[in-house]
Amino acid sequence: MTPQEIEKLFTRNDGSYLCARWGRPIVPIVFGVKDETLSMVKGAFEALCVLSDHKMAETDPELGSNVMMFFFRDWDELLGVPDLDRLIDGLGDMVARLKDAGANQYRVFRFDNTGAIQAAFVFLRMDDVMAKQPAEDLALSQVAQVFLLWSETAFSERSPLAKLESGQVVLHPEIGAVIKAAYDPVMPPVAQDPSHALRLSARVLSMGVSDAS
Repeated sequence: MTPQEIEKLFTRNDGSYLCARWGRPIVPIVFGVKDETLSMVKGAFEALCVLSDHKMAETDPELGSNVMMFFFRDWDELLGVPDLDRLIDGLGDMVARLKDAGANQYRVFRFDNTGAIQAAFVFLRMDDVMAKQPAEDLALSQVAQVFLLWSETAFSERSPLAKLESGQVVLHPEIGAVIKAAYDPVMPPVAQDPSHALRLSARVLSMGVSDAS
């Protein structure tokens, strides 16, 4: 990927640049799925941790779990989740806005004092489009989208996944390379200057895309 393509992945709708990675081990919990799907989601987290050399843990000292993924059929179901309104400010307004937009997914992030990702909440409304995706593909796609703070439109025109000639779906090698580069210890956990994309591009080139897939 060119530096310009990488920069676009982290350029917000207001034109500002922001890339952030996790600043602590990831502790995911999943609601609303069967055990076999749960294992796929956890497997996706483990795979991305291996790729990025990041860590998972059994518990987060502040939140218990710091990635909460909700699978449901209707946005109104979120209003009945105990204490969710304490974790998500303006939950009612958020649900109304997403219903009006006909959205089938939404992510909310929290950040620590350094600006690194502290927690993520993933909401997936299983409409016809979502339901048609194989569970393993859906899990990998969603996990990839919480490993970094991507722009709102980073994957509006391209998927973070790619299909091999065999038909197997994997994380797109270029997206995997960007994730791996962003988690390199020499890179900052959060960056707001577009020159950061140049550094990511240099790291991707130095490692080789094939090494990051």
